[in-house]
Amino acid sequence: MRSLTVLGSCGAWPEPGRACAGFLLEYDGFRVVLDLGYAALPQLLSHHPTGDVDAVVVTHQHPDHCVDVSALARVRYYEAREAPPIPLYCPPGVLDVLRALEPNPDPATVFDVHDLATTTRIGPFTVETVLLPHYVTNLGVRLTAPGTSVAYTGDSGPSPELAKLAQGTDLFISDATLQGPSPQTTPRSVMTATEAARGAQGASRLLLTHFWPGSDRQVSVAEARQEFNGEVLAAEEGLTISL
Repeated sequence: MRSLTVLGSCGAWPEPGRACAGFLLEYDGFRVVLDLGYAALPQLLSHHPTGDVDAVVVTHQHPDHCVDVSALARVRYYEAREAPPIPLYCPPGVLDVLRALEPNPDPATVFDVHDLATTTRIGPFTVETVLLPHYVTNLGVRLTAPGTSVAYTGDSGPSPELAKLAQGTDLFISDATLQGPSPQTTPRSVMTATEAARGAQGASRLLLTHFWPGSDRQVSVAEARQEFNGEVLAAEEGLTISL
């Protein structure tokens, strides 16, 4: 099975019945979680009740992207204590957030922590990262295995690096927090759906995510379709995309 399942799609905080950033990437039995923000863990546990994943990737330290990694640590500690630590790939700062949330058990004992910026391989995937503009260190990540390539921006303002990340991918998962005209402020730390579509050029499909709570997602899809010729999807909790 080669697929991506949306665990969470909201930015900042989750709307009722939804969750913040989270995706489950599955490739021939290998499971990678991309971010795990507020309320994303219950979504993951609905698929894998003991949090049985092979790796976790966190793009940056904001809680709407990493807070439920702490909850996953509790599940693994209490429900699968004899299991080996899960590899966790993240930028500096994420481990500090996790320790502040819950120092016991120490996250570094439940997870095998690696610097995402220097990671070149995760299971069957080769890994490329790019530094993207945000309030804190945020790494866009591209995972490539035979027949499949998926890229994810985390949170990002407009950047030329997006095109490098998107080029040749089967699926480009992009921040699309805002709607309407681009704000005239610099530097920018999140994007409109239109900007996400421009950054996705070179990808086959675009998955918009990180919607501001209360946004009409079909408006974002319509805006992105004005700029992107491939398929445009809005992230929805439980949506599974075949790869």
